[in-house]
Amino acid sequence: MRLLGLCVLFLLVPMSLFEAAGAQSPPVQSQSTAPPQASTLAQKPGAAMVSLDDAIQMALQHNHSLQAARTTIQQNEAEETTANLRPNPVLLGDSQFFPIFQPSQFSADYIDNTAQFDLGVSYLFERGKKRQHRLLAARDQTAVTRSQVADNERSLTFNVASQFINVELAESTLELATQDLKSFQNTVDIGEARYKAGDIGENDLLKIKLQKLQFETDVSAAQLARVEGLSDLRQLLGYESIGPDYDVAGAFDSQSVPGNLEDFQSKALLTRPDLQAARLAVTAADSQRELQKAIGKKDVTGQISYTHLGDTNDVSLFGQIQMPIFDRNQGEIARAGFAITQAQEQEKLANGQVLTDVRDAFESLRSNDQIVGLYRSGYLNEAQESLEISEFAYKHGAASLLDFLDAERSARTIQLSYRQALAAQLLALEQLREAVGTRSLP
Repeated sequence: MRLLGLCVLFLLVPMSLFEAAGAQSPPVQSQSTAPPQASTLAQKPGAAMVSLDDAIQMALQHNHSLQAARTTIQQNEAEETTANLRPNPVLLGDSQFFPIFQPSQFSADYIDNTAQFDLGVSYLFERGKKRQHRLLAARDQTAVTRSQVADNERSLTFNVASQFINVELAESTLELATQDLKSFQNTVDIGEARYKAGDIGENDLLKIKLQKLQFETDVSAAQLARVEGLSDLRQLLGYESIGPDYDVAGAFDSQSVPGNLEDFQSKALLTRPDLQAARLAVTAADSQRELQKAIGKKDVTGQISYTHLGDTNDVSLFGQIQMPIFDRNQGEIARAGFAITQAQEQEKLANGQVLTDVRDAFESLRSNDQIVGLYRSGYLNEAQESLEISEFAYKHGAASLLDFLDAERSARTIQLSYRQALAAQLLALEQLREAVGTRSLP
């Protein structure tokens, strides 16, 4: 490609000198500039800058959905308090033999000698260590909830990182579109000068001006994508946690991560909170079965009563217990056993899902690394060189307008596709981090 460019330049230089000597058109200096690097972002001057790490920390502290999920841990801790409560004693009292229908007999002497008064206290004695089993079951459920909330944090972190990358892509695209528009405006100016000099027809000038519409549309679309991206990111961070006038700060560039698939899968089996929640759910299901077994044991109700009747003052003791002939909580014990099997199957499903997620994310990252490498291996430079040659040839009358516009369109497409590939590579890296369950990869 470079050899072809030198040949074209060699042929075009005499032609340009001939045009200058004939004074057929006014000389115009080329102002074409190279496209901006993908890492160049269209950032707002003076805006509060937020890095990716800052954005993640803000989301973990202020995201309303996550804050609502964290209250479930507090709710479960409150249920632990309830589960550990002992039964309340029951105060009993009664009065008997009051002469309601014979009010004439109602007197202090009648109350002292004939009426009966009882006062007692009863208490439910739980058998089978029900309270201890209730508390253990509640604590196990709280542990499951904590892991589920940690999994919500993992998902939120990925969503924030993904949206952050989308904003970077929008800003890089906006910078590219703005630079392309500025460069093509120079082409329009040259076209108008050549039209006035009679070098091109009105039709070619109109084609150039119509092509400018595409550049202006690209700028507007990139501006809209940037505004929407920042707005959506703000919602994830917690709408009130940051003002509307902010921007992202980061290096929109490829990142390499050492490690192999087996290392990532091994780490994921230790760190993924959804897998931990599935494992803890098996323990919680076993605690529920033990609780149901304890509930099957019938409780004893004991009562002590004081009785006053005439000159007699007595103390009575009572006790009662259900006879477990029919109801021994068989159904709930059986259901809890099946729930353990269900939890075990869900744990196996979660284990396989973790390994699958890591493999998919790892392969996606490798594929996107290769695509980015292809662009950087020479295609970006070749597309730019082709555009520069076509632009030089067109400005000096050695190439048609259609050839120049086609080269310009190809170069713009290559630059835009490269930025999209770079965003896809960064997103694949974030997917791998989410799949492993930590941002600290090997």
